[in-house]
Amino acid sequence: MNPTALMIMLLSLAIGTTMTLMSHHWLLAWIGLEINTLAIIPLMTKTPHPRAIEAATKYFLTQASASALILFSATMNAWKTGEWSITLLSDPYTITLSMALMMKLGLAPLHFWLPEVIQGIPLSTGLILSTWQKIAPMTLLLQISHLTDLKLLITMGLTSILIGGWGGINQTQLRKIMAFSSIGHLGWMVLILKFNPQLTLFNFLLYITMTAAMFFSLMSMSSTKISEISSSWPKSPILVTTMMLVLLSLAGLPPLTGFSPKLLIILELAKQNTLLLASVTMLASLLALFFYLRLTYVMILTLPPHIPPSSTHWRATKNSPLTATMTTLALLIFPLSPTFMLIM
Repeated sequence: MNPTALMIMLLSLAIGTTMTLMSHHWLLAWIGLEINTLAIIPLMTKTPHPRAIEAATKYFLTQASASALILFSATMNAWKTGEWSITLLSDPYTITLSMALMMKLGLAPLHFWLPEVIQGIPLSTGLILSTWQKIAPMTLLLQISHLTDLKLLITMGLTSILIGGWGGINQTQLRKIMAFSSIGHLGWMVLILKFNPQLTLFNFLLYITMTAAMFFSLMSMSSTKISEISSSWPKSPILVTTMMLVLLSLAGLPPLTGFSPKLLIILELAKQNTLLLASVTMLASLLALFFYLRLTYVMILTLPPHIPPSSTHWRATKNSPLTATMTTLALLIFPLSPTFMLIM
């Protein structure tokens, strides 16, 4: 893609998200979401492949449907209340707006577009779609969290954790695995949204850090399939080792970064006397733990001397300081978690 066009698209993404973050008005928030949607579509189709065109079309139709629902609900709410304020919602429109925002995020059962879209686009665009594009809808969801129905949030959260774990078990494509991982993590955030919005925000920031670290590692090795990362040890043993640790962090194993949000969420659910919900959530998360451990197991099995050099896919690895920074954060933030929670 032309560098000037790329800069314009990235600047538009930044402007759209910033506009949504700064708005107190549903119409301005909707405009920011629309700018975000339109800015990422050229990035999806920068490689003119039928799969990329299909992914961009699916993404546009899904986001357009959710945006239309947001606009219609906000208009009807303004007609009823006389206010366009984000935090002033009447009862029937809170549910429709919440569902539309969850559709934009890719929460189950409105998740069907996300794995297919991420599978059809480059890793760099998948990184933007999995991290930056979720900031604006999640911010709006946080602002209306006190008005959202608790049963809806718990149902969507548990469904997303189950689908995120179940859908990733039988996958061989790394981008689809990351898509189902995203669905599962968003389920954890939505589950605790009504009880403790600050904890949801903390979980969201750590999710962005860990997902970005994983995508940067995959981009460094140019890997999109399990078979490709399984033969990457001879090329870059340090990068493969850190990627294994990032996967375990995404799984939520101590003492890595990903353990802190899961621990805090379970403690918050126990504090709210929802022990059954906490137990079901922990059991559902074992599905996701299985496919993270399977990926780690694939890497371990191919350590020397298990794989002959002749079968190695020799592709240049592109290590960067950004990859190292994000990986370090994705592994070592756990001791600082109490400090971050006090700040927030």
